[in-house]
Amino acid sequence: MYIALMNVAWSLCLSTLLLVAAFPRAEAQTTIIRAKALVDVSAGKLVQPAVVIVKDDRIQSVNPPSVPEGQQVDLRDLILVPGLTDMHTHLTMDVDKDFFDRPVKETAADAALRGARNARKTLLAGFTTVRDVGARDFVDIALMHAIDKGLIDGPQMFAAGHPITITGGHADAGGFAPGIAERGPEGGVADGVDEVLKAVRYQIKHGAKVVKLMATAGVLSFEATVGAQQLSEAEMRAAVEEAARHGLKVAAHAHGKDGILAAIRAGVASIEHGSEIGPEAIALMKERGTYLVPTTYLADALDLTKLPAQQRAKAEKELPLAKQNLREAIRAGVKIAFGTDAAVYPHGQNAKEFASLVDRGMKPADALRAATVNAADLLGVTDRGRIAGGLRADLIAVAGNPLEDVRVLEDPRFVMKAGQIYKRP
Repeated sequence: MYIALMNVAWSLCLSTLLLVAAFPRAEAQTTIIRAKALVDVSAGKLVQPAVVIVKDDRIQSVNPPSVPEGQQVDLRDLILVPGLTDMHTHLTMDVDKDFFDRPVKETAADAALRGARNARKTLLAGFTTVRDVGARDFVDIALMHAIDKGLIDGPQMFAAGHPITITGGHADAGGFAPGIAERGPEGGVADGVDEVLKAVRYQIKHGAKVVKLMATAGVLSFEATVGAQQLSEAEMRAAVEEAARHGLKVAAHAHGKDGILAAIRAGVASIEHGSEIGPEAIALMKERGTYLVPTTYLADALDLTKLPAQQRAKAEKELPLAKQNLREAIRAGVKIAFGTDAAVYPHGQNAKEFASLVDRGMKPADALRAATVNAADLLGVTDRGRIAGGLRADLIAVAGNPLEDVRVLEDPRFVMKAGQIYKRP
Protein backbone atom coordinates (compact mmCIF):
# COMPACT_ATOMS: atom_id res chain seq x y z
CA MET A 1 0.00 0.00 0.00
CA TYR A 2 2.80 2.39 0.98
CA ILE A 3 4.72 1.70 -2.24
CA ALA A 4 1.59 2.26 -4.33
CA LEU A 5 0.98 5.61 -2.64
CA MET A 6 4.59 6.64 -3.24
CA ASN A 7 4.29 5.75 -6.91
CA VAL A 8 1.18 7.91 -7.20
CA ALA A 9 2.98 10.80 -5.49
CA TRP A 10 5.97 10.55 -7.83
CA SER A 11 3.64 10.45 -10.83
CA LEU A 12 1.93 13.66 -9.69
CA CYS A 13 5.28 15.40 -9.14
CA LEU A 14 6.48 14.35 -12.60
CA SER A 15 3.25 15.57 -14.19
CA THR A 16 3.64 18.94 -12.44
CA LEU A 17 7.23 19.28 -13.67
CA LEU A 18 6.18 18.47 -17.23
CA LEU A 19 3.42 21.09 -17.07
CA VAL A 20 5.85 23.73 -15.81
CA ALA A 21 8.25 22.89 -18.63
CA ALA A 22 5.48 23.04 -21.20
CA PHE A 23 4.14 26.36 -19.90
CA PRO A 24 7.08 28.48 -18.73
CA ARG A 25 6.45 31.67 -16.78
CA ALA A 26 5.51 34.62 -18.95
CA GLU A 27 8.32 37.04 -19.63
CA ALA A 28 8.11 40.54 -18.23
CA GLN A 29 6.11 42.96 -20.38
CA THR A 30 8.19 45.76 -21.86
CA THR A 31 6.53 48.95 -23.09
CA ILE A 32 8.30 51.74 -24.97
CA ILE A 33 6.62 55.13 -24.55
CA ARG A 34 7.59 57.96 -26.88
CA ALA A 35 6.47 61.55 -26.43
CA LYS A 36 7.44 65.05 -27.47
CA ALA A 37 9.03 65.74 -24.07
CA LEU A 38 8.88 64.88 -20.39
CA VAL A 39 8.84 67.11 -17.34
CA ASP A 40 11.79 66.88 -14.96
CA VAL A 41 9.82 68.06 -11.93
CA SER A 42 12.85 68.34 -9.65
CA ALA A 43 14.65 70.70 -12.02
CA GLY A 44 11.47 72.35 -13.27
CA LYS A 45 12.31 71.91 -16.95
CA LEU A 46 11.35 69.96 -20.06
CA VAL A 47 13.53 67.16 -21.38
CA GLN A 48 13.38 66.43 -25.12
CA PRO A 49 12.88 63.99 -26.68
CA ALA A 50 11.22 61.54 -24.30
CA VAL A 51 11.60 57.78 -24.56
CA VAL A 52 10.59 55.88 -21.42
CA ILE A 53 11.13 52.13 -21.11
CA VAL A 54 8.65 50.43 -18.79
CA LYS A 55 9.07 46.85 -17.61
CA ASP A 56 6.18 45.40 -15.67
CA ASP A 57 5.29 48.06 -13.05
CA ARG A 58 8.59 49.96 -13.10
CA ILE A 59 10.38 52.49 -15.24
CA GLN A 60 13.43 50.64 -16.50
CA SER A 61 15.21 53.58 -18.13
CA VAL A 62 14.68 57.04 -19.63
CA ASN A 63 16.16 58.03 -23.02
CA PRO A 64 18.47 55.00 -23.18
CA PRO A 65 21.19 54.76 -25.87
CA SER A 66 19.42 51.72 -27.36
CA VAL A 67 15.74 50.79 -27.26
CA PRO A 68 14.67 47.18 -26.59
CA GLU A 69 11.86 45.30 -28.28
CA GLY A 70 8.42 45.73 -26.79
CA GLN A 71 4.95 47.21 -27.03
CA GLN A 72 5.14 50.63 -28.68
CA VAL A 73 3.14 53.61 -27.39
CA ASP A 74 3.62 56.73 -29.50
CA LEU A 75 2.16 59.80 -27.80
CA ARG A 76 3.37 62.12 -30.57
CA ASP A 77 3.10 65.76 -29.42
CA LEU A 78 2.04 65.03 -25.84
CA ILE A 79 4.24 65.79 -22.83
CA LEU A 80 4.87 63.20 -20.13
CA VAL A 81 4.38 64.09 -16.46
CA PRO A 82 4.77 61.87 -13.37
CA GLY A 83 1.49 60.44 -12.12
CA LEU A 84 -0.11 62.98 -9.81
CA THR A 85 -0.84 62.55 -6.08
CA ASP A 86 -3.77 64.08 -4.18
CA MET A 87 -3.03 64.14 -0.46
CA HIS A 88 -6.57 64.95 0.72
CA THR A 89 -9.46 62.99 -0.78
CA HIS A 90 -12.65 61.32 0.45
CA LEU A 91 -13.39 58.86 -2.35
CA THR A 92 -16.37 57.27 -0.60
CA MET A 93 -18.16 60.59 -0.11
CA ASP A 94 -19.99 63.21 -2.18
CA VAL A 95 -21.08 66.50 -0.66
CA ASP A 96 -24.52 66.95 -2.18
CA LYS A 97 -28.10 67.53 -1.03
CA ASP A 98 -28.12 64.17 0.81
CA PHE A 99 -24.75 64.61 2.53
CA PHE A 100 -25.92 65.69 5.98
CA ASP A 101 -28.50 62.88 6.36
CA ARG A 102 -26.40 60.14 4.80
CA PRO A 103 -25.09 58.64 8.09
CA VAL A 104 -28.62 57.51 8.97
CA LYS A 105 -29.93 56.75 5.50
CA GLU A 106 -27.19 54.72 3.81
CA THR A 107 -25.10 51.64 4.52
CA ALA A 108 -21.43 50.85 4.05
CA ALA A 109 -22.36 49.14 0.79
CA ASP A 110 -23.73 52.41 -0.59
CA ALA A 111 -20.49 54.18 0.27
CA ALA A 112 -18.43 51.40 -1.28
CA LEU A 113 -20.27 51.64 -4.58
CA ARG A 114 -19.87 55.41 -4.57
CA GLY A 115 -16.18 54.96 -3.80
CA ALA A 116 -15.65 52.59 -6.70
CA ARG A 117 -17.12 55.14 -9.10
CA ASN A 118 -15.09 58.01 -7.64
CA ALA A 119 -11.86 56.01 -7.59
CA ARG A 120 -12.07 55.41 -11.34
CA LYS A 121 -12.88 59.08 -12.00
CA THR A 122 -9.86 60.11 -9.96
CA LEU A 123 -7.49 57.75 -11.75
CA LEU A 124 -8.67 58.84 -15.19
CA ALA A 125 -8.13 62.45 -14.09
CA GLY A 126 -4.42 61.64 -13.82
CA PHE A 127 -4.12 60.93 -10.10
CA THR A 128 -2.34 57.62 -9.65
CA THR A 129 -1.95 57.96 -5.86
CA VAL A 130 -4.22 59.46 -3.20
CA ARG A 131 -4.20 59.82 0.54
CA ASP A 132 -7.80 59.23 1.60
CA VAL A 133 -8.28 60.97 4.92
CA GLY A 134 -11.43 59.65 6.51
CA ALA A 135 -14.46 57.47 5.92
CA ARG A 136 -16.97 55.54 7.99
CA ASP A 137 -17.18 51.77 8.54
CA PHE A 138 -13.68 51.17 7.06
CA VAL A 139 -15.14 51.50 3.58
CA ASP A 140 -12.00 53.36 2.48
CA ILE A 141 -9.85 50.46 3.69
CA ALA A 142 -11.97 47.99 1.71
CA LEU A 143 -11.74 50.24 -1.35
CA MET A 144 -7.96 50.42 -0.97
CA HIS A 145 -7.71 46.64 -0.83
CA ALA A 146 -10.04 46.17 -3.82
CA ILE A 147 -7.87 48.48 -5.92
CA ASP A 148 -4.69 46.74 -4.79
CA LYS A 149 -6.17 43.39 -5.78
CA GLY A 150 -7.22 44.68 -9.20
CA LEU A 151 -10.93 44.21 -8.53
CA ILE A 152 -11.68 47.82 -9.50
CA ASP A 153 -9.78 50.65 -11.17
CA GLY A 154 -8.45 53.45 -9.02
CA PRO A 155 -5.36 55.19 -7.71
CA GLN A 156 -3.18 53.54 -5.10
CA MET A 157 -4.72 54.61 -1.80
CA PHE A 158 -3.22 55.44 1.57
CA ALA A 159 -6.39 55.29 3.66
CA ALA A 160 -7.04 56.54 7.21
CA GLY A 161 -10.12 54.63 8.33
CA HIS A 162 -12.14 56.75 10.77
CA PRO A 163 -10.82 60.25 11.45
CA ILE A 164 -10.29 60.77 15.17
CA THR A 165 -12.36 63.50 16.83
CA ILE A 166 -13.92 64.45 20.16
CA THR A 167 -17.51 63.75 21.11
CA GLY A 168 -19.59 66.20 19.13
CA GLY A 169 -16.57 67.36 17.16
CA HIS A 170 -15.89 67.65 13.47
CA ALA A 171 -16.67 64.25 11.84
CA ASP A 172 -18.87 63.10 14.73
CA ALA A 173 -22.14 63.18 12.82
CA GLY A 174 -24.45 65.72 14.43
CA GLY A 175 -27.99 67.02 14.12
CA PHE A 176 -29.60 63.72 15.16
CA ALA A 177 -31.44 62.67 18.30
CA PRO A 178 -29.40 61.15 21.16
CA GLY A 179 -28.48 57.54 20.49
CA ILE A 180 -28.60 57.85 16.69
CA ALA A 181 -25.36 57.39 14.76
CA GLU A 182 -23.34 57.45 18.00
CA ARG A 183 -19.77 56.11 17.88
CA GLY A 184 -16.93 55.38 20.27
CA PRO A 185 -13.14 55.08 19.88
CA GLU A 186 -13.44 52.24 17.37
CA GLY A 187 -15.42 54.63 15.18
CA GLY A 188 -13.00 57.46 15.78
CA VAL A 189 -14.83 59.40 18.53
CA ALA A 190 -12.48 59.64 21.50
CA ASP A 191 -12.13 61.77 24.63
CA GLY A 192 -8.90 61.78 26.62
CA VAL A 193 -5.50 60.29 25.92
CA ASP A 194 -6.50 56.68 26.65
CA GLU A 195 -9.45 56.74 24.25
CA VAL A 196 -7.38 58.46 21.56
CA LEU A 197 -4.75 55.72 21.88
CA LYS A 198 -7.45 53.08 21.53
CA ALA A 199 -8.89 54.86 18.50
CA VAL A 200 -5.50 55.08 16.79
CA ARG A 201 -4.67 51.46 17.50
CA TYR A 202 -8.07 50.30 16.25
CA GLN A 203 -7.69 52.14 12.93
CA ILE A 204 -4.22 50.66 12.45
CA LYS A 205 -5.46 47.19 13.39
CA HIS A 206 -7.96 47.38 10.56
CA GLY A 207 -5.54 48.57 7.90
CA ALA A 208 -5.07 52.34 8.16
CA LYS A 209 -1.98 53.63 6.34
CA VAL A 210 -2.22 57.16 7.78
CA VAL A 211 -3.89 58.62 10.88
CA LYS A 212 -6.25 61.59 10.60
CA LEU A 213 -6.93 63.88 13.57
CA MET A 214 -9.54 66.60 13.90
CA ALA A 215 -7.59 69.31 15.71
CA THR A 216 -10.34 71.92 15.32
CA ALA A 217 -13.94 72.38 14.37
CA GLY A 218 -14.88 72.54 10.69
CA VAL A 219 -17.11 74.09 8.09
CA LEU A 220 -19.34 71.17 7.08
CA SER A 221 -20.32 70.09 10.59
CA PHE A 222 -22.60 71.38 13.30
CA GLU A 223 -20.26 73.14 15.72
CA ALA A 224 -21.02 76.81 16.31
CA THR A 225 -17.54 77.93 15.28
CA VAL A 226 -15.18 76.74 12.57
CA GLY A 227 -11.83 77.27 14.22
CA ALA A 228 -12.22 76.24 17.87
CA GLN A 229 -9.61 73.75 19.07
CA GLN A 230 -11.07 70.31 19.79
CA LEU A 231 -8.49 67.59 20.44
CA SER A 232 -6.02 68.75 23.07
CA GLU A 233 -2.29 68.96 22.43
CA ALA A 234 -1.73 66.03 24.81
CA GLU A 235 -4.28 63.90 22.93
CA MET A 236 -2.70 64.73 19.59
CA ARG A 237 0.82 64.06 20.87
CA ALA A 238 -0.28 60.64 22.10
CA ALA A 239 -1.73 59.88 18.66
CA VAL A 240 1.43 61.01 16.87
CA GLU A 241 3.67 58.93 19.13
CA GLU A 242 1.49 55.84 18.77
CA ALA A 243 1.28 56.18 14.98
CA ALA A 244 5.06 56.60 14.77
CA ARG A 245 5.56 53.29 16.59
CA HIS A 246 3.71 51.68 13.68
CA GLY A 247 5.60 53.64 11.03
CA LEU A 248 2.64 55.87 10.15
CA LYS A 249 2.30 59.64 9.81
CA VAL A 250 -0.47 61.86 11.13
CA ALA A 251 -2.50 64.47 9.26
CA ALA A 252 -4.41 67.10 11.23
CA HIS A 253 -7.54 68.86 10.01
CA ALA A 254 -7.08 72.33 11.46
CA HIS A 255 -8.71 75.68 10.68
CA GLY A 256 -8.18 77.77 13.82
CA LYS A 257 -4.86 79.20 14.98
CA ASP A 258 -4.77 77.53 18.41
CA GLY A 259 -5.48 74.09 17.00
CA ILE A 260 -2.93 74.55 14.22
CA LEU A 261 -0.21 75.49 16.72
CA ALA A 262 -1.10 72.62 19.07
CA ALA A 263 -1.04 70.10 16.22
CA ILE A 264 2.35 71.32 14.99
CA ARG A 265 3.81 71.14 18.50
CA ALA A 266 2.33 67.63 18.86
CA GLY A 267 4.36 66.55 15.83
CA VAL A 268 1.83 66.01 13.05
CA ALA A 269 3.25 65.60 9.54
CA SER A 270 0.73 67.90 7.88
CA ILE A 271 -1.86 70.57 8.57
CA GLU A 272 -4.94 70.13 6.39
CA HIS A 273 -6.66 73.37 5.29
CA GLY A 274 -4.85 75.70 7.71
CA SER A 275 -7.36 78.48 7.13
CA GLU A 276 -6.32 80.73 10.03
CA ILE A 277 -2.61 80.05 9.78
CA GLY A 278 -0.69 83.15 10.81
CA PRO A 279 2.91 84.33 11.30
CA GLU A 280 3.47 82.25 14.46
CA ALA A 281 2.24 79.02 12.89
CA ILE A 282 4.10 79.74 9.64
CA ALA A 283 7.35 80.16 11.54
CA LEU A 284 6.77 76.99 13.56
CA MET A 285 5.89 74.96 10.44
CA LYS A 286 9.10 76.08 8.77
CA GLU A 287 11.08 75.21 11.90
CA ARG A 288 9.51 71.74 12.23
CA GLY A 289 9.25 70.95 8.50
CA THR A 290 5.47 70.52 8.78
CA TYR A 291 3.60 70.41 5.49
CA LEU A 292 0.53 72.46 4.65
CA VAL A 293 -2.13 70.76 2.50
CA PRO A 294 -4.28 73.81 1.69
CA THR A 295 -7.23 72.36 -0.33
CA THR A 296 -7.72 75.82 -1.77
CA TYR A 297 -9.73 75.21 -4.96
CA LEU A 298 -12.81 74.46 -2.89
CA ALA A 299 -12.79 78.14 -1.85
CA ASP A 300 -13.36 78.94 -5.54
CA ALA A 301 -15.68 76.04 -6.36
CA LEU A 302 -17.99 75.57 -3.39
CA ASP A 303 -21.55 76.76 -4.09
CA LEU A 304 -22.36 78.33 -0.73
CA THR A 305 -26.03 78.82 -1.63
CA LYS A 306 -26.55 75.06 -1.40
CA LEU A 307 -25.27 74.80 2.19
CA PRO A 308 -27.48 74.91 5.29
CA ALA A 309 -27.48 78.35 6.94
CA GLN A 310 -25.07 77.43 9.72
CA GLN A 311 -22.48 75.89 7.41
CA ARG A 312 -22.88 78.71 4.89
CA ALA A 313 -22.17 81.37 7.49
CA LYS A 314 -18.97 79.59 8.54
CA ALA A 315 -17.82 79.14 4.94
CA GLU A 316 -18.45 82.78 4.08
CA LYS A 317 -16.20 83.80 6.97
CA GLU A 318 -13.46 81.21 6.60
CA LEU A 319 -12.83 80.68 2.89
CA PRO A 320 -11.71 84.21 1.95
CA LEU A 321 -9.46 84.23 5.02
CA ALA A 322 -7.96 80.89 4.00
CA LYS A 323 -7.10 82.19 0.53
CA GLN A 324 -5.27 85.20 1.90
CA ASN A 325 -3.41 83.22 4.56
CA LEU A 326 -2.29 80.68 1.95
CA ARG A 327 -0.70 83.52 -0.01
CA GLU A 328 1.27 84.43 3.11
CA ALA A 329 2.35 80.82 3.69
CA ILE A 330 3.51 80.44 0.08
CA ARG A 331 5.40 83.73 0.25
CA ALA A 332 7.12 82.60 3.46
CA GLY A 333 8.22 79.26 1.97
CA VAL A 334 6.10 76.81 3.97
CA LYS A 335 6.29 73.31 2.47
CA ILE A 336 3.15 72.68 0.42
CA ALA A 337 1.70 69.32 -0.61
CA PHE A 338 -1.16 69.09 -3.09
CA GLY A 339 -4.57 68.15 -1.70
CA THR A 340 -8.10 68.95 -2.78
CA ASP A 341 -10.76 67.70 -0.33
CA ALA A 342 -12.38 66.06 -3.37
CA ALA A 343 -15.96 65.19 -2.38
CA VAL A 344 -16.64 68.77 -1.34
CA TYR A 345 -16.65 69.36 -5.10
CA PRO A 346 -16.99 66.62 -7.75
CA HIS A 347 -14.39 63.90 -7.94
CA GLY A 348 -12.34 63.96 -11.12
CA GLN A 349 -11.87 67.73 -10.98
CA ASN A 350 -8.85 67.41 -8.69
CA ALA A 351 -6.43 69.07 -11.12
CA LYS A 352 -8.31 72.38 -10.88
CA GLU A 353 -6.40 72.83 -7.61
CA PHE A 354 -3.26 73.67 -9.66
CA ALA A 355 -4.67 76.89 -11.08
CA SER A 356 -5.88 77.95 -7.64
CA LEU A 357 -2.41 77.37 -6.18
CA VAL A 358 -0.88 79.48 -8.95
CA ASP A 359 -3.48 82.18 -8.31
CA ARG A 360 -2.38 82.23 -4.65
CA GLY A 361 1.22 82.85 -5.68
CA MET A 362 2.87 79.52 -6.52
CA LYS A 363 4.93 79.14 -9.65
CA PRO A 364 3.61 76.41 -11.98
CA ALA A 365 6.72 74.29 -11.35
CA ASP A 366 6.20 74.54 -7.60
CA ALA A 367 2.52 73.64 -7.92
CA LEU A 368 3.49 70.56 -9.93
CA ARG A 369 6.14 69.62 -7.37
CA ALA A 370 3.46 69.85 -4.67
CA ALA A 371 1.59 66.98 -6.40
CA THR A 372 4.68 64.89 -7.15
CA VAL A 373 7.94 65.06 -5.20
CA ASN A 374 6.48 66.94 -2.21
CA ALA A 375 3.52 64.59 -1.98
CA ALA A 376 5.84 61.56 -2.10
CA ASP A 377 7.96 63.09 0.66
CA LEU A 378 4.91 63.67 2.85
CA LEU A 379 3.70 60.12 2.20
CA GLY A 380 7.14 58.84 3.18
CA VAL A 381 7.70 56.93 -0.07
CA THR A 382 10.60 57.14 -2.51
CA ASP A 383 9.24 55.12 -5.42
CA ARG A 384 7.18 57.79 -7.22
CA GLY A 385 6.90 61.49 -8.01
CA ARG A 386 9.52 61.63 -10.77
CA ILE A 387 10.16 60.03 -14.16
CA ALA A 388 13.33 58.06 -13.50
CA GLY A 389 14.66 54.53 -13.74
CA GLY A 390 13.66 52.22 -10.89
CA LEU A 391 10.55 54.17 -9.90
CA ARG A 392 6.93 53.09 -10.31
CA ALA A 393 5.64 53.47 -13.83
CA ASP A 394 3.03 56.07 -12.89
CA LEU A 395 2.80 58.39 -15.88
CA ILE A 396 0.36 60.77 -17.49
CA ALA A 397 0.59 62.81 -20.70
CA VAL A 398 -0.92 66.21 -21.44
CA ALA A 399 -1.33 68.39 -24.53
CA GLY A 400 0.87 71.28 -23.46
CA ASN A 401 3.63 72.40 -21.14
CA PRO A 402 2.39 72.41 -17.50
CA LEU A 403 5.41 74.54 -16.53
CA GLU A 404 3.80 77.32 -18.55
CA ASP A 405 0.09 76.57 -18.12
CA VAL A 406 -0.98 74.29 -15.28
CA ARG A 407 -4.50 74.03 -16.70
CA VAL A 408 -3.29 71.44 -19.23
CA LEU A 409 -3.15 69.04 -16.26
CA GLU A 410 -6.95 69.17 -16.10
CA ASP A 411 -7.21 67.08 -19.28
CA PRO A 412 -4.76 64.16 -19.27
CA ARG A 413 -4.80 62.25 -22.54
CA PHE A 414 -2.80 59.25 -21.30
CA VAL A 415 -2.77 57.58 -17.87
CA MET A 416 -0.54 54.71 -16.77
CA LYS A 417 -0.49 53.36 -13.22
CA ALA A 418 2.14 50.81 -12.20
CA GLY A 419 2.82 49.95 -15.84
CA GLN A 420 -0.82 49.42 -16.82
CA ILE A 421 -2.46 51.78 -19.31
CA TYR A 422 -5.90 53.03 -18.26
CA LYS A 423 -6.34 55.87 -20.76
CA ARG A 424 -4.74 56.66 -24.10
CA PRO A 425 -5.35 59.16 -26.91
